[in-house]
Order: sequence, then structure tokens, then C-alpha cells
Amino acid sequence: MNTDLAPRHLQLRDQLFRRWKTNGIRAGDRIESQNEIMKFCDFSLITVIKTLKDLEADGIIRRQVGKGSFLVRAPWAEAHHRVGFFYNRDVVGGGIFNNEFYTKLVVQLEKAVVSDGHEFILGSFTNAKMPMAVWDALDVIVLTSITGDTNLDFLERASSQVSVIDQTLIHPKVHSYRIDYGKAFREMFAHFDGGPLRVLYLDSEISSNEQRLRREAAQKACTERGVDCALHMIKVNQEMGLGNVDLLKDALVEHDPDIVFGYAPSEWTPLIQDHTRRDTKIYAYVLDSDRPGFAVRTEEWMETILPVIYANLEDRKAKGAVHSFPAHFQP
Repeated sequence: MNTDLAPRHLQLRDQLFRRWKTNGIRAGDRIESQNEIMKFCDFSLITVIKTLKDLEADGIIRRQVGKGSFLVRAPWAEAHHRVGFFYNRDVVGGGIFNNEFYTKLVVQLEKAVVSDGHEFILGSFTNAKMPMAVWDALDVIVLTSITGDTNLDFLERASSQVSVIDQTLIHPKVHSYRIDYGKAFREMFAHFDGGPLRVLYLDSEISSNEQRLRREAAQKACTERGVDCALHMIKVNQEMGLGNVDLLKDALVEHDPDIVFGYAPSEWTPLIQDHTRRDTKIYAYVLDSDRPGFAVRTEEWMETILPVIYANLEDRKAKGAVHSFPAHFQP
């Protein structure tokens, strides 16, 4: 419905629902009086009175003389949830289904949400522009590929629950569902327990908290391996395909690594093999794959994520948190 064309009392109802949803109002909580509503809305007293009477008639609020008005049920928090997954088109420029990692992630998320009896919506945003009208109509938005260039002002305006996946975003309203690669990196180094190692880590040039945390975990794991571990790092853009690999070629020749790991799309494997020794190992970030690397099974990951998302919908005042899921090393 176009709210600009809707009757005034329906416009106010939608405004109240959005306010209560944003503030985490639950059944049994007290809501604003008609005088308090008049202070923050642009509607007449007649419209406010009619709206409250309609909400009472629909069983949404209960009005008690001398005590105030209370929410009886929250239409925006019914058992059927609308879950949206949105990716950053400025990062994943070719679209979500041209990216092997994100394709597997979104397919499993959709499968799990629909199997739970809920609605799944797929969309995108950019660093500067978010589809707020769409997001406000959903119960949960799950975002990915947020970078240091993404405008996060929307967090203060979003009425839906905000989650980020394969990311770490510290914010009181946001739940982050990240993959922890620290243990997997240590497992990789333990797999090569004899003699010195020359290691090349492919770090993403797309800056984000997650990119930084992965780099720091790689550095820490190499340091723990000991002084015979020589770690070199270069920045790559894993979203650009084979269009920007000159620096990678030079680094492979210069450092002659025993191990190449990190942001290494499968399409880069032949190039890396062409510029290294036959016994050089390549380990990438992988989902649902037998390819050597740091692996996560998305079905298991979703089984840990979705119960938390659903629980937070029951308690919309739940404070943000970071939830980690461990990857394992796949030789």
C-alpha cells in the first residue's frame, strides 16, 4: 500500500507499528497515550482517537482507564517471518550467483528459512544506498559484504532486526555471524610440522572488520609456528576475477611459496600453479566443497544461526553480539 494515499488513520497505524517495532515493544508493554502520540506525530486528535479505537477493536491494544494502553499482540512479530538476504552490489558487482562462495551461502540460507515455514527475499544494496522501504517491511535483514566504505547510518533508522553474515560489525543493534579461521589456520601449519615454510597470504583489498580479523589470525598462526615460518602478504581483489592478477604473479615468482592461502578463488588455481612449483599447496576459503582449504558446511552453520535470529525476534530488545562458527582445515 502506498502510505501517502492511504487514509490518515491507516498512515498513523503504520507509523505506530514502525515505532513500536523499532523500540522492541512486546505484548504486555505499555504504549504511548493519545496525548503522547500527539507530541511526535503530525495527525489530528480525531485521527489519533480513531486509530487507537480501531487498534483496540482489532485486539491489538487494550486500554484501561486510569492505567494506560497496553499492547496485546504485535502483528509484525507473528509466527510467519519475512527474512531478507541482501548483498553489496558495489562489492559483488557481477551479482550474487557469479560468486561461488555467496551462491552456496544464500542457497543454504534460503533452504533453511523456507523449511522452517518462513518467507525468504533476496536483494542487494550499495555502499551509499539501502532499500529502506523494503527493509522496513521485513522482520529480519541479513546483510553481507559490508565494507569500510559502506554508509552505516541506516542502522539507526532500520525497524527490522539487522544481522550480518560472514562479517563482524560491532553495533548494539546488530548480530554478527562470522566464521572463525584461527583454529583452521593453526591446523594448516601443524600439517606441515617439519622444516621451514615460505607462506604467501592473499589478503583482500576490500577493507572490512572481517578482512582484518582473518589477516590477524593468519599472522598469529604463523608466529606460533615459529621463526622458520616466513609469511608474506599481498592485497588482491577476489571479486575481479582474472582481471587484476599481475601483483599476484610477481609475488609468486619472488617468494616461491610452499603455501598460498587466503582469498584465492578457484579460477585462480591454474594461474597459481603455472607460477609456482609442482608441490606448492593452495588453500582457500570454501563452503560445501572438498577443495583443499578452510571449509565450512553451510547446513551446520545455518543450524546455529537461525535459532538465534528467531529468538531475537521474540526479544527485539536483545543487544547485538558477535557469534562465531569455526572453520576446519581440509588438506
